[in-house]
Amino acid sequence: MTYLDVLKQVKNKQISPVYLLYGTEAFFIQNLKKQITKAVLPAGDYENLSAYDLAETPIQEVITDAETYPFFGERKLIIAQNPTFLKTKSEKLPFEHDVEALQNYLAQPAESSVVVIIAPFEKIDERKKVSKLLKKNGTVAVCSPIKEHDISKWIKNLTDNVKITIAPDAYDVLEMELAANLHLLQNEISKLALFVGEGGTVTRDIAENLISHTSNSSSLRLVDAVIERDLRKAISIFKDLEKMKEEPIALIGLLAFQFRTILRVKLLKQKGYSQPQMQKQLGAHPYVIKVAMGREQRFTTIALQEILNKLAEADATMKQGKMEKEIAFELLLYDLIKSK
Repeated sequence: MTYLDVLKQVKNKQISPVYLLYGTEAFFIQNLKKQITKAVLPAGDYENLSAYDLAETPIQEVITDAETYPFFGERKLIIAQNPTFLKTKSEKLPFEHDVEALQNYLAQPAESSVVVIIAPFEKIDERKKVSKLLKKNGTVAVCSPIKEHDISKWIKNLTDNVKITIAPDAYDVLEMELAANLHLLQNEISKLALFVGEGGTVTRDIAENLISHTSNSSSLRLVDAVIERDLRKAISIFKDLEKMKEEPIALIGLLAFQFRTILRVKLLKQKGYSQPQMQKQLGAHPYVIKVAMGREQRFTTIALQEILNKLAEADATMKQGKMEKEIAFELLLYDLIKSK
């Protein structure tokens, strides 16, 4: 089942005696864990909550706990993480997991316990008997990272929850800045909700000013400043990146990536490629391609090649220690903006 399917069941109090949460999207796993705990245990009833790391505790001990009646409560919740025995190749441990004990338990789970097995792995071996029994007698939630084309849907879902609206042109900012990191996305949307208030609208300017910038997205803004011939803005962005502990040499690499993408998009456009074809060819984020398509018209092929040459020269100057990196980078920005 998908994350949303299982989440809906849990919120409707349809609780399974056994859960398997597997996948690499920590946001999904942590939220399901939180919602199951909330549904199974009354607030503050931690006496009936047990947590195990299956890299340190054999599964048979977990099963023994599950078969024990709860203390002063209707149900107990048992959370067990890292079931490496569900992988195609099990890891070597100083003890052996009695997987048969789990298989027997799955055939007749205790009514007074809810067992949640968390496997933060990309995949499990579904051919194993225990995996089949988990799927047959329990509830399996696949917690895989969301696809790029679904990011806008998740932004809308999260903003609906906090009752705010995202302006159409602000979606691009959120998608590029936060990509598919749902935990970060939720935190930033909560911050935006506090700023605009219930029923408020997040504009592009608000999004750009408030959300936490990544170095990659900041390099996009740096390219914008160069295109706009805005030296003050370019230096300001550079100072922000310095505060993020970004090295000037690394920033040259980021700028080179952006201008190289613009050049490649320009060349592909001349060959008649569509935006989806360019994305597939270059393996870049859709927003990066979209932005590059808007920028390529501002440059000739020769101008882009000259910019890349200047970046390569500045990179060599820094690496050879001919000039302080910070000064060399500021001079590079001046040169790019002056010669554009």
